[in-house]
Amino acid sequence: MNARLRTVSLLAVLALSVPAFAAANEEVAKPVKTVVQSVRYGKDLAALKYFGGEQQARFLLGAAWDKASEPQRKEFIELFHTLFAKIAFPKVRDNFKNLASITYDDPEVKGDEAKVASTIVIDHPLKKQELKLKYALAKDKAGWKVVDVAVLGDSMLTGIRDDQVQPLLKDGGWDALLKAMREKNKELEKVTLK
Repeated sequence: MNARLRTVSLLAVLALSVPAFAAANEEVAKPVKTVVQSVRYGKDLAALKYFGGEQQARFLLGAAWDKASEPQRKEFIELFHTLFAKIAFPKVRDNFKNLASITYDDPEVKGDEAKVASTIVIDHPLKKQELKLKYALAKDKAGWKVVDVAVLGDSMLTGIRDDQVQPLLKDGGWDALLKAMREKNKELEKVTLK
C-alpha cells in the first residue's frame, strides 16, 4: 500500500509540475514569438521592445562599451535598433510572404541566458525552404530579451561586429562609429518604423 501511495504522490507532483514547466518555457519563448509575429505584420517598434539593447551593445563593442559615456551608449543602442529594423525587418517580411509554418523547440535555459531553436518553412512557388534558426536570449530586470539570432549556425551579431562595428571603432573610435550610424540612418530616412 505504501508503494502505491508513493506512486500516486509522485504522479501528482509530476502532474502539477508540468504546467509550471510549460509556463516557464513560454515565458522564455514569448519574446521570440512576439518579435517574429511583430516583424511579420509590420509592427517594428513593438518587435524592438523585445531586443536586449545593452547585451547586444556589450557584445558588439566589447571593451569600448565600458569606456563610453552614457549619451554615447544610449545613442548607439537607439541607432543600432533603428538601423537593424530598417535594414533587416523588410527582408524578413519579404521572406514571410510565403510562410508555411513556424515551430519552436523547448528553450534551453542556463541561469539568465537561454536559447530557443525554431524551424521556419517557406513555401515559395519556385522552391520550398526550411530555415533553422537559433535565438539567444538574456534575462534582465524587465524579463527575457532577444539578443542574437543564428541562421545556419552564423550569428547575426558576430557578422555585424566583425564587418562593421569593430572596423569603425578601430579607425576612428566612438565618433567615427556614431557618425557612420547617423549617416546610414539619414540615408534610410524614407523607411519608416511603425
